[in-house]
Amino acid sequence: MATHKPTLTAKLMYRPVGLASSLAGGLVAGAIFRQIWKRTAPGDHSDPPTALEREYSFKEVVLAAALQGLIFSVVKTVIDRQGARVFERWTGEWPGN
Repeated sequence: MATHKPTLTAKLMYRPVGLASSLAGGLVAGAIFRQIWKRTAPGDHSDPPTALEREYSFKEVVLAAALQGLIFSVVKTVIDRQGARVFERWTGEWPGN
């Protein structure tokens, strides 16, 4: 596959698309994480823990953070990649390096 530098115009045009996809990705990832946590949380902990909540064990806090990070990373990558593909289809230019 040949690589070429995107034009400045393509980079600038992609910025709003990238921002919107990042916001959408964060919202989708958060919703997915909350649903997974609600279904798999031990006991009556239906809300995910934060680091400063004493009633959760260290293990639960770290597990929740790791799961949230994994889900966020995967969802963001999928949405960013698909957004770039759609942008390329519309403009003929790949927005990244």
